Amino acid sequence: MRIADVLRTKGSAVATIAPDASVSELLRALAEHNVGAIVVVGAGGVAGIVSERDVVRRLHEAGADLLSSPVSSIMTADVFTCSPSDTVDSLTVVMTERRFRHVPVLSDGQLVGIVSIGDVVKSRIGQLEQSADQLQAYIAQG
Repeated sequence: MRIADVLRTKGSAVATIAPDASVSELLRALAEHNVGAIVVVGAGGVAGIVSERDVVRRLHEAGADLLSSPVSSIMTADVFTCSPSDTVDSLTVVMTERRFRHVPVLSDGQLVGIVSIGDVVKSRIGQLEQSADQLQAYIAQG
């Protein structure tokens, strides 16, 4: 199964925010969209990604002053991305090894979606259920 298949099922909507938006605005957007990470998009395209974990860790260090800081001060600028043609299995390995939960999907440099570890797990479970059904049908036919 390819990432494009996952996006077809879940949709391609991506919550984004500008690098100069405040962390307070970021928190509002995370809550409004009910997501755990937001892609930071600047004039040149994807500039970074920022998650709830990034906020919590930096809040511990900086205190409440962090809320007025720009998102760019806490985002991960070195973003791992994938393409719609990548396989779910290969992305699962990378997400597990590198321990991140959200991967923006780019096609020709343009943001076309985002895949979470939950999306990957749901996809994998669907594949396993389909295989189990096929095996059961094969065995029943004798």
